[in-house]
Amino acid sequence: MSSEGRGDSPISKVLGEVSRFVVGKRDVLEMLMVAVLSEGHILLEGPPGVGKTLIAKCFAAAIGGTFRRIQMTPDLLPADIIGTTYYDVARGEWRVRKGPIFANVVLADELNRCTPKTQAALLEAMQEGQVSIEGRVFLLPRPFLVLGTQIHTAGAGAGTYPLTELQIDRFAYRVYVGYPSGEEEKEIITRIDEIERPEVRAVSSPEELASLVEEVKRVKVLDPVKDYIIGLITHLRRSEELLEGPSPRASIWLYKGARALAYMEGRDYVVPDDVKRVAPHVLYHRVRVRPELEAEGLRPEEVIAGALKRVEVPKA
Repeated sequence: MSSEGRGDSPISKVLGEVSRFVVGKRDVLEMLMVAVLSEGHILLEGPPGVGKTLIAKCFAAAIGGTFRRIQMTPDLLPADIIGTTYYDVARGEWRVRKGPIFANVVLADELNRCTPKTQAALLEAMQEGQVSIEGRVFLLPRPFLVLGTQIHTAGAGAGTYPLTELQIDRFAYRVYVGYPSGEEEKEIITRIDEIERPEVRAVSSPEELASLVEEVKRVKVLDPVKDYIIGLITHLRRSEELLEGPSPRASIWLYKGARALAYMEGRDYVVPDDVKRVAPHVLYHRVRVRPELEAEGLRPEEVIAGALKRVEVPKA
């Protein structure tokens, strides 16, 4: 991906500022921006210690927004996330104490460690951009980005609660944060004192990004590109390699993600390559490989790559 198309835009400024402290990971940072511009959320995966929290904190600071990290544990309650009411003795009235969900960037760390009841507390927030506390509806700040991580180590089944397909489908994109290269890791240890205490400048504002979200909605997607999106989804749903194909949300997020990427590239129209670039992030967590084929080593990314090769790309 590239965001060079808009030069000295808020997008380039934000990505440049975060890159001062996050070594490498440019594709990850750009997908965070795609998520913000398309009003989606990200399932952030990868081994421990690769900088997922650092990425989230620096990104929130660069956009001039607020950041909250929620450590998911089995004893966490929904009220610990969305908030609750309490009686203010001094004022003699009931008041609302808002939870950590009220932030521009929320990192839900180790999401599959908390109970299904608490996991479900995120659903309304992620889908509607609002929460309900004691029957009252509160709008969440814009932009609003949830980054969810999961435990994926050997033996993680003990004491964990796997996310349901419905919950996984709520995440627009899945982004993998891998190990750094040798040169990148050398730079990390050389600059570790600076990286551990990053002084990130706010080079944009939530209001500015909210206005960009509205501009992205004006990016044109012509019928041939829409047909290409539907063709990819239909191909996967008919695949004999999959136990289950992607839901209609996959089509929606291919559409929205491609629009955001086109805007970042400086275009007011979407091309098939925009769809191809966001497709792995949109589709990976929405397809289920048949168990017998998975046992033979077939991975979701291979099925998706096959679909991208086989489905005819519309002519210019």
